[in-house]
Amino acid sequence: MFCDRCGTKLQDAQNFCPNCGKPVRDVPLMPVQSRIAGHVRLLAILWIAISAFRLLSGVVLLSLFQPRLGVLPPEVPFFVHGILHGVGLAYLATAILGFITAWGLLEKQPWARMLAIIFGCFILLDVPFGTALGIYTLWVLLPAQSEEEYRRFAKTA
Repeated sequence: MFCDRCGTKLQDAQNFCPNCGKPVRDVPLMPVQSRIAGHVRLLAILWIAISAFRLLSGVVLLSLFQPRLGVLPPEVPFFVHGILHGVGLAYLATAILGFITAWGLLEKQPWARMLAIIFGCFILLDVPFGTALGIYTLWVLLPAQSEEEYRRFAKTA
């Protein structure tokens, strides 16, 4: 076997010409990654970011809008404090779920894909950032090809 470019004799096991450096066979320039491998880490980071904002919002709602603090005017009905308290608890709960989802994706846990898909459907209602994260989550994890790749991805971890 000889090099196409310079005519140097090549050994069978050589991938490159020792004289001119031309590839003898089709050698990929970069290792081929699966579609999902590049996106899962970014997806986990985005889940951490949105969960941090939800945690902050939940703590603020729970700490500031208690009836005994008097942040709201006295003519506000008493049930408003309960509503704000409930919203704060909901923010805390979704923040914890988001952190669990992100941790599972970072650790490549097999259950994390399904949790992210379910939670991604619910977060679509949180306009605008939740909607964007939900769409991105579903785009990355929902296709059948992604399921197979994620399973292989999780087994290697």
